[in-house]
Amino acid sequence: MDLGLQGKHAIVTGGSRGIGKAIARELAREGVDVAIVARNKEALAATARELGAETNRRILAIAADVTVREQVDHMVAEVARQFGGVQILVNSGSAPGGSLTATGPIDTVVDEDLIQDFNVKYVGALRCSRAVIPFMKTAGWGRIINISGANARNAGNLSGGARNAGLVHMTKTLAVQLGRHGITVNCIHPGTTRTERTPSLLAARAIQLGVSPEEAERRDFAPDSPRGNAICRMVDASEIAFVAAFLASDNAWAISGELVVATGGAGRSVYF
Repeated sequence: MDLGLQGKHAIVTGGSRGIGKAIARELAREGVDVAIVARNKEALAATARELGAETNRRILAIAADVTVREQVDHMVAEVARQFGGVQILVNSGSAPGGSLTATGPIDTVVDEDLIQDFNVKYVGALRCSRAVIPFMKTAGWGRIINISGANARNAGNLSGGARNAGLVHMTKTLAVQLGRHGITVNCIHPGTTRTERTPSLLAARAIQLGVSPEEAERRDFAPDSPRGNAICRMVDASEIAFVAAFLASDNAWAISGELVVATGGAGRSVYF
């Protein structure tokens, strides 16, 4: 399927690793020039070299802190200057799961850390979206994709759940505001996803269970396990990237203001 992305220009926050990196790679494979954004300059530069060599597309590495509006505005303006415009934004910048001091029992939550979690993921996505919208309006074509998280549907993680639920609301609100300008806005809920962090996490889990990492993963993702899913395995970051690339494509006009849950079928709840 031709996704119609050849020659488009994208910004992917959180693009130096994990799901953001996988999405940047897949967009570049589809012919998109991609600016990856994060705070760590060294990690960004290494990822830009890797993806550029692999895809033969232009990959810009731009360090910026999404909690600072001036840095976000400057970053977007610089990407638009170098690329000649911006048509795609993927908001994927955040700490996976949120701050440990903002996710436990309410009496242990550190207010400042919870606020920082929102400042990075929710308000960071708002800042980036606000900065790219004028360029998308000028082009008469745009895609904003928010990477949220399935813990929005599970009680327990006060910060991670709330900030992710908030992103779903922002997604619908922006879709209603921007559709008339040729801009669609959608959200993806990944569940537990295989990234660079996974081997160390599985090793720790294996020690806890007294089994091999492979057996630990098999047990955790069996359908009857609390963390299990219908496909009986962990979803890979590349599979989240396939979903994002489709939502960014010229074939996805019918989908806007919507949430795609990409967990491999975790949970038993039915949503209408």
